[in-house]
Amino acid sequence: MRLEDLGLIGNCRISALVSREGEIVWCCLPRFDSEPVFSTLLDLPGGGFFRVAPAQGGAGRQRYLPNTNVLETTFEATDGRFRILDFAPRWIEGERALNPPRLVRLVEPLEGEPLVRVACEPRLGWSRARPSVRVFTDHLAFEGFAAPMELAFGPGRGFAPEASPLRGRAAFVLGWGDLPAGDPLAQSDRWLDATVRYWRRWVRHCNIPPLFQAEVIRSALALKLHCFEQTGAIVAAMTTSIPEAPGSGRTWDYRYCWLRDASYVLAALRRLGHFEEREHFVRYLLEIAAANPALDLAPLYRVDGTTDLEERVLDDWNGYQGERPVRVGNAAVSHRQNDVFGEMVLALAPVWMDERFHEERTPEALDLLERMARKAIAVAGTPDAGIWEYRTGWRPQTFSSLMSWAGADRMARVAEAHAPERAGWYRGEAERIRQEMIARAWNPELGSFAASYGGTDLDAALLQMAPLHFLDRDDRRLHATVDAVRTRLARDGWLFRYHADEFGASTVAFILCTFWLVEALAAIGRQAEAAHVFERTRLALSPLGLLSEDYETSSLRMWGNFPQAYSHVGLIHAAFSASPRWAELM
Repeated sequence: MRLEDLGLIGNCRISALVSREGEIVWCCLPRFDSEPVFSTLLDLPGGGFFRVAPAQGGAGRQRYLPNTNVLETTFEATDGRFRILDFAPRWIEGERALNPPRLVRLVEPLEGEPLVRVACEPRLGWSRARPSVRVFTDHLAFEGFAAPMELAFGPGRGFAPEASPLRGRAAFVLGWGDLPAGDPLAQSDRWLDATVRYWRRWVRHCNIPPLFQAEVIRSALALKLHCFEQTGAIVAAMTTSIPEAPGSGRTWDYRYCWLRDASYVLAALRRLGHFEEREHFVRYLLEIAAANPALDLAPLYRVDGTTDLEERVLDDWNGYQGERPVRVGNAAVSHRQNDVFGEMVLALAPVWMDERFHEERTPEALDLLERMARKAIAVAGTPDAGIWEYRTGWRPQTFSSLMSWAGADRMARVAEAHAPERAGWYRGEAERIRQEMIARAWNPELGSFAASYGGTDLDAALLQMAPLHFLDRDDRRLHATVDAVRTRLARDGWLFRYHADEFGASTVAFILCTFWLVEALAAIGRQAEAAHVFERTRLALSPLGLLSEDYETSSLRMWGNFPQAYSHVGLIHAAFSASPRWAELM
């Protein structure tokens, strides 16, 4: 099972991964960070699955219906052709978007009467225990879950393990909670029409660059599916324990919201022109920060804003392609990651710089932002785990200090308009941090800024100095750092995030880093180079236009949790940076 052969469906409440063989191989219910109901992705012999496939098996061809998150898988067999339309319903009713926790599988004959086999075998989460099943004429009821889970089917189709000819259209609707009464096929048709309309309307409201339009649209649609609408959280990925590289042991649970991603994600949504998702995410961040008066923030949170994320290993799970361990929870929740505070300032500063956030502007919220900025200033230059979450050997990380500088710098801009008597102090602190970074992180022997104060290693995150405007775009030190990272952290034209850590040398490229390079080159005026580098990144896209976290350059294979929101956010930023503006072409 390759990541390249999986499609993502969802509705901003639930999601699922569907293979080319017509099988749902991963789905957590009733939300992204719940226990899995379908899980053959991580345990092929023992995990749950929901399969609709030709009797003789085989892979189909997948595509998304244009400008939607509705996935089509078409099968050709000796006895005929058919297709499956997989989606999670989402539509507008009045002024509200509705997204019930349901998965719909519409099966349609295209030619002949192909024999089709249907099997739905969920599991009770991490225990992988089989639920008890009650069989009715028009649905199955799975018992043992925290809520009723039912599979409705129709019309006039019993549920039997043997293959049967597909003589007409059929619908299978899996619901968490009670399903509405009525004909599943008629309901599914209505949901399909409404869901297609919703996604195409959402795409029409996206800003896109003149070039790389298809890639940006698919990345925007994938990013939207990582938004948990009930709280506003945006998760890093839909999966856990897909290894960063084969044999690496680097298997982490990414089904949570990382605060450090906030400013970068919000900036991508701003580029796309989508305000509603930004507004929901900002409220989620404000609630997390306000609930912690000491601002002792964790690096990551569940979608409901809690931090019960103790990491544990499931020894009896086989893992993705036999790669172990399978982990649940994430020990990074207890890390000290100093970049978080500056990134929170970057994420929340638009509340005071964008008039559309007027309702969020309160004295309490401004006080919170200032306390966050002061915290960012206080931790500048102190040891931490950094953006790459080193589990040992903490040092003062240059990127963390860069974020402290950015937090002070942006706070100064906010203060100029809303607290002018304090703006000078923030400007002074930003300049102090800048000068300290130049004195302690610039390495003449490297001819570049180093990954840590006094260090000799490089870090691809240093590329963010350019789009954050840490130095003037013509500063030789900025160009030298971009060139050093590009030269010394590259393999086969792809960037690695660093050379090695406590787990050993890195063997795969971190997809986001190459997108950072595109941004950095464009920010320092090297537009043609930026466009050239972006062209290479398109090789990493799956046939459906999706991205994981990592890329094995020797085999051209994707690794890491999938799909990865941060990779798609990076693509959006890089595409806008590498493309000319519409005004330049019109």
